[in-house]
Amino acid sequence: MRAGVDPARGPRVVILGTSLTAGLGLDPDSAWPALLQRAADSAGVRVQIVAAGLSGETSAGALRRADWVLSESADVVVLEVGANDGLRGVNPDTTRATLIALVERVRAKLPEATVALVQMEAPPNLGADYTRSFRAVYGEAATRTGVTLLPFLLEGVAGESTLNQTDGIHPNERGSHVVAANMWRALQPLLVMPER
Repeated sequence: MRAGVDPARGPRVVILGTSLTAGLGLDPDSAWPALLQRAADSAGVRVQIVAAGLSGETSAGALRRADWVLSESADVVVLEVGANDGLRGVNPDTTRATLIALVERVRAKLPEATVALVQMEAPPNLGADYTRSFRAVYGEAATRTGVTLLPFLLEGVAGESTLNQTDGIHPNERGSHVVAANMWRALQPLLVMPER
């Protein structure tokens, strides 16, 4: 195990995110991080999932909040940020720079931690050019910092009325299960801590 990882509980995974991670409109036990914990428990994978989602959080807000969220140790840090940047039409160059700064902040705080960035998308109402530019910043930030890029959080859920709440943005309970299943598949390889 990596130094500092308690074999009895496995790696501690902190998800720094938005209302999507906080499970806005859902019972906390139905938010995708809680479902992720259940999936790990069912699979016999020792891991401690910590959801640090905040409604309305922008990438800049996450950067300001990072030191506080990461005041306790973490073995894996998952960054689910930027969706609100897209909703507000923040310049993609600004979002890219903030994502890179956020990764650097995490690494400065927790140099041993594995860092992963979750792909997010902008709504189509801001035009194809903005949508394309926004999508690209995640791959660019991941390449620049060398972190793992995880799939789009709402893959298979975004735009599906039967999987979303009435706001059309936040997953309902069924949608949350889809998100958790997708994220479980993507995150599993990061939960295998190397031997010392």
